[in-house]
Amino acid sequence: MSYKPEVLTADPGATWTGNALRFATREEALAYASDLFGRWTSVRETRVVESDEPVTYAWVNGSLKAVKQEVSQ
Repeated sequence: MSYKPEVLTADPGATWTGNALRFATREEALAYASDLFGRWTSVRETRVVESDEPVTYAWVNGSLKAVKQEVSQ
């Protein structure tokens, strides 16, 4: 399990939107969403939802760090 941040923009008819970032903890995803909220002027709300996708990033000291995926054979 992982956690994905999503944003809702101020555009009329906007829906919750995310990207490929998946975090190991809800706290990491919230911290990233909060950072994004501070940088994007059109973000109205943020949220974090659970995902069954693998973790792809970590939020470390205010920066994104890619998480290497193990390849199963």
